[in-house]
Amino acid sequence: MAEAARPVTHRRVLKAAIPVVLSNATVPILGAVDTGVVGQIGEAAPIGAVGIGAIILTSIYWVFGFLRMGTAGLTGQALGAGDREEVSAILSRALLVASISGVGLIALQTVLFWGAFWVSPASDEVETLARDYMAIRIWSAPAAIGVYGLTGWLVGQERMRAVLVIQLWMNGLNIVLDIWFVLGLGWGVEGVAIATFLAEWSGLAMGLYLCRDAFDGKAWRDKVKVFNTDRLARMARVGRDILIRSVLLQAIFVSFMFFGADFGDVPLAANQILLQFLYITAYAMDGFAFASEAFVAQALGARRRDLLRQGAIMSGGWAFATMVGMAIVFAFAGGAIIDAMTTAPDVREAARDYLPYMVAAPILGCAAWMFDGIFIGATRATDMRNMMVISALIYLAALLVLTPIYANHGLWAALLISFVARGITLALRYPSLEADADQPT
Repeated sequence: MAEAARPVTHRRVLKAAIPVVLSNATVPILGAVDTGVVGQIGEAAPIGAVGIGAIILTSIYWVFGFLRMGTAGLTGQALGAGDREEVSAILSRALLVASISGVGLIALQTVLFWGAFWVSPASDEVETLARDYMAIRIWSAPAAIGVYGLTGWLVGQERMRAVLVIQLWMNGLNIVLDIWFVLGLGWGVEGVAIATFLAEWSGLAMGLYLCRDAFDGKAWRDKVKVFNTDRLARMARVGRDILIRSVLLQAIFVSFMFFGADFGDVPLAANQILLQFLYITAYAMDGFAFASEAFVAQALGARRRDLLRQGAIMSGGWAFATMVGMAIVFAFAGGAIIDAMTTAPDVREAARDYLPYMVAAPILGCAAWMFDGIFIGATRATDMRNMMVISALIYLAALLVLTPIYANHGLWAALLISFVARGITLALRYPSLEADADQPT
């Protein structure tokens, strides 16, 4: 039975979601090891250099997140429609975009690094070390972006275990090489960069191996099919709108940090700690959002409205149950988690004051996260863009009204209001998404 024609069961949801959650868990572990090994050098500058260099490159690569999301929806729809040749061609297009983009970043590295340090200057020593770090890592840009494309292609086909294997392989190798190069060979900051460079290229190689079935036929190298004007134009439109949506979402979080800085060092530190709760929530939600991407895309490609709704409801139900569980954990264990993250008494007290917002965030944000996955699977990027514009404006209005009165409490309230706005606006567009499934191809 074709994947898209199978009912969405609890087992199928968990089979898709759990590997993604486990995959996400490796990300903070790698970050901790990167920091830990350079911390053994005994100087502050290497720690700062790796930190700021990684943030700059992560921010640059983050722009290409549209490749993962767009590829997932397009692949799932092609699979649901039974068009295996198009599934292979989509992978070729994604890898082509990744290659061109990666080479472009290498060519523009001088300008990009200058711009980054102009926006966020550092000491001469830290900047010099960070430039050395980035000058090595930038050469794996095609691989890092390529992994986005491969991941999206696998997610669209519900092959989440392969996604987990890529992340475990890439991050595991990175950790081993970090320890060897820095602690064993004494290569310092450059050792961390070389470890990541090798890990990202090996991650691409592993991904290509796991996607080798795409290269069995001729479609992946059929120039007429791969360079089909209509298909490329659709891919470009989807990517453009997802990029705009993502930039607006990032702007909300960046502005949250900037406005938080106006309330003093203690609230700023408390906000930073509580944002880690939000990141943990997002890591957990990704599993169910990715699952909904695959279910919705395949059902839409197969023109099965019943399975589309079933996939959305089933994955959404598990997501909501998980978010309620996380809210309960934050409510009863949040104080202990805060204490583990900081020893400063004033920061602990402030973080506890704002902890109720973190208890509410998983529940209030659940719809926004899940509808993102649903609309990505449906490649309804225009709706995602438009609803994000509305949500960002609502956030801005709430910010201007609430922060002068309630200070940092108003800032947190405005952020949660933006979550609710995203969920409601996308929910209002959902019926038209289901209607699309009834339309003939």
